[in-house]
Amino acid sequence: MNVEEFRDYCIVKNGVTEEFPFDKHTLVFKVMGKMFALVPLERLPSQANLKCDPERSIELRESFEGVRPGYHMSKVHWNTLYLESLNPSLIEELIDHSYELVISKLTKKDRLLLKNNQENKN
Repeated sequence: MNVEEFRDYCIVKNGVTEEFPFDKHTLVFKVMGKMFALVPLERLPSQANLKCDPERSIELRESFEGVRPGYHMSKVHWNTLYLESLNPSLIEELIDHSYELVISKLTKKDRLLLKNNQENKN
C-alpha cells in the first residue's frame, strides 16, 4: 500500500477530516477532531502512525517487522507502520482499529453526531 491508497482508505470513513496541524509534511486524519492516523509525506520508506490497543501493539510488533513503536508518539498507544512491507489488508484492519479506538473514546454527544452524520449520508 502506498500513501495515496492509505489516504483514500482513511478519508472515506464517516466524520473524517484531514489537515496539516504540525507542519506542511505531516498529514493528519481526525474523526470528530481527534487524531487516528498520521502520515509523514516526505519520509521514505512510506510509513504511517496509527493508534492501537497496547496489548495488540506488542503482538503486532513481535509478529511483523514492518510494525514498530510509534515514531514521535506514545510508544504504548501508537505504532509506526512501514506501508510497503505490510499486507494492505492488515493495514486496512489497523486503520479500522485505530478509527474505532478513537470513536470509542468520544463523548456520547459526539458519537451521536457521528452516527447522525452517517445516517444523513445514506
